[in-house]
Amino acid sequence: MTRPPAWLLVAVAVAVLLGGGTVAVTSGVFAGDYTWATVTVVDADTATERATVDARIADTFNKRVTGLSTTDALGPNEGMLFVHTTEGRHGYVMRDMAFPLDIVFVDADGEITTIHHAAVDAEQTFYGTGRYVLELPSNYTTDNDITVGDQVELPTAYR
Repeated sequence: MTRPPAWLLVAVAVAVLLGGGTVAVTSGVFAGDYTWATVTVVDADTATERATVDARIADTFNKRVTGLSTTDALGPNEGMLFVHTTEGRHGYVMRDMAFPLDIVFVDADGEITTIHHAAVDAEQTFYGTGRYVLELPSNYTTDNDITVGDQVELPTAYR
């Protein structure tokens, strides 16, 4: 990844100071480019494939904070996979989101532990336990019969 020019970093720093710190986490300037990977969801009982998703990988703090807030929409089989360094209880919000989402918490073994359907104007924090969070288009889990207990086949590089 190439480093932004010094003048841009200074401009962002000034904007952060004047804007109370909100610009740095929502602008995407520090998030960098996302890599993409294929994520497959499989029924835990029958091993039947439920869905295959092309996901942007958010594997750094800045990428996780920015998330999809700088995105206008997701394609039908598109999402974002948030990778945390440890499994635990994590909270997700709909800050600066332009569209609703399904927020799917996945444990270190790939099992779905929690699914939330989050509206654009949701002001609550959506909590779940896991090492990964898969954000999908609204009602994607319902439309593809994805439920708690199903397995998410994760890219080898992020296990």
